[in-house]
Amino acid sequence: MVAFVGRDRELGILDALLTEVRSAGRDAKPGQCLLIRGRRRIGKSSLVEAFVDRAGVPAVFFTAAGASEAIELEAFTEAVADSVLPDREIFAEARPGNWSAALRQLAGVLPDDQPSVVVIDEVPYLMEKVDAFEGILQRAWDRELSRKPVLLVLVGSDLSMMEALGSYGRPFHQRGREMVLGPLNPAEVGTMLGLEPAAAFDATLVTGGLPLVCAAWRPGADLWEFLAAELANPVSPLLVSAERSLAAEFPEQATAGDVLRAIGSGERTFTNIARAAGNIAHTTLTRAAEILVRKRIVAAETPVATTPSKERRYRVTDPYLRFWLTFVRPYLPEIERLRGDLVLQRVRTGWTAWRGRAIEPLLRDSLARLLPDDRLPSAPVIGSYWTRSNNVEIDVVGADRAPVARELLFMGSVKWLERSPFDEHDLLALQRHRAAVTDDPIPLLAISRSGVQATGLHATYGPAELLTAWSR
Repeated sequence: MVAFVGRDRELGILDALLTEVRSAGRDAKPGQCLLIRGRRRIGKSSLVEAFVDRAGVPAVFFTAAGASEAIELEAFTEAVADSVLPDREIFAEARPGNWSAALRQLAGVLPDDQPSVVVIDEVPYLMEKVDAFEGILQRAWDRELSRKPVLLVLVGSDLSMMEALGSYGRPFHQRGREMVLGPLNPAEVGTMLGLEPAAAFDATLVTGGLPLVCAAWRPGADLWEFLAAELANPVSPLLVSAERSLAAEFPEQATAGDVLRAIGSGERTFTNIARAAGNIAHTTLTRAAEILVRKRIVAAETPVATTPSKERRYRVTDPYLRFWLTFVRPYLPEIERLRGDLVLQRVRTGWTAWRGRAIEPLLRDSLARLLPDDRLPSAPVIGSYWTRSNNVEIDVVGADRAPVARELLFMGSVKWLERSPFDEHDLLALQRHRAAVTDDPIPLLAISRSGVQATGLHATYGPAELLTAWSR
């Protein structure tokens, strides 16, 4: 049950689709298809397995492994033969010679008088290894599978490839509905771990909301108790999850891995990333950055402003991966020597500075979910602003559009310290930075972990209020 805190909505969607299949009656095409995408180790397979277990209908669950086409076909054949489909023995007696035959044969063994579920996990592996797999899948769906009362669930961790599978111009376009499975949000993490709002945000930064990592957190334990236990265990989920995910993402792309590590270490500008990645060439870095952005591992951001800017900055999108790249990966040899205590001390030393910047995207997302309220309007875009020299930095900027805004709606500052509230000095700095960007009296806001001791702000937000945005 631990892995499914906050997954009621997704299970409800799966239940509803199966109900549609069941109630389709004698429709010519009663079948339904769902495409599920989400990062590795986010709980996609576990979610679908839980659904299949509780559905109580004939089902087959196949997971591709990135092997050759012949090996994948053999594994698929065995998965069907070992399933609970009524006529599964046909696969044991007559083994298909290719994927077209396999899917056609699968349709033949699906029951006509009751619903069934077919799950193909890690579909991007098949898209890579099987020639014209998308076309094969489309023909099988149109001609055979959709004519059976079946729910076909296609699952994948490569976000860009799964998005492309259902996109316009591709063979499987409009054949299935889509679900994006994200991590547990801060409210779900707080509920799962029994934490107060501020601590729930901290836990989200460290675990990334990954169910497997969260499951290792003893409910009620604080951040430092959790880290002490995890860093003392060389095979803990906190330590190994990122390594396994990156190995799967970049098996043959060493340069992309080098660039990711440079960004994860805190470098944000193109020049500094190139230097930290080993002084790699401009074109090499551009290609690597494009891969990382396409895979949604890295975000490439520009200042939110009414004028164009080329001051692009990069950040790791997953807070857990960002934490791991900063505090864990460089010191894995120490952890393997059972000196996690040394790593823990480094986390304690660098935590406040690291958290101050890492928390900002999460708080901006929280604010976007919270607005509008009686103080500020909703904003289609909530980002930040900076100059090349960093002499002007604004943590929160709301605007009507991006990348170039017509209108700026509000500006704000984040101060996320345990015992230091947002005060008059912080407000003065925010006002000064606003004046450097615009002459308009744009509303100002403060986001503070420890309260606000300043007057003249249009709005203030703290951990408890921001956490409620995730419970809506």
